Amino acid sequence: MARETVHLVQAYTAGRGQALKSEPAVACATAEDARRKAERLSTLRLGVVAYSASADTEMGDYDENPVILFRAGRLPPPFDEL
Repeated sequence: MARETVHLVQAYTAGRGQALKSEPAVACATAEDARRKAERLSTLRLGVVAYSASADTEMGDYDENPVILFRAGRLPPPFDEL
């Protein structure tokens, strides 16, 4: 399958101790949809990031350098260093 651009929102809640627990990633139709969804979630979650990446979804192969569309709150690496 050919590579395509995917737009994802990943939210995080509190885990054990200081750890973060990731919620299932949510796929969005467009980059703008992902940014808006992440903005809304940012008031409800400990951390949230929206990003676009080139991917071969059948193989589970995602670009190592996603384009960050929005981020807020506490995030794990590599999203905390961008």
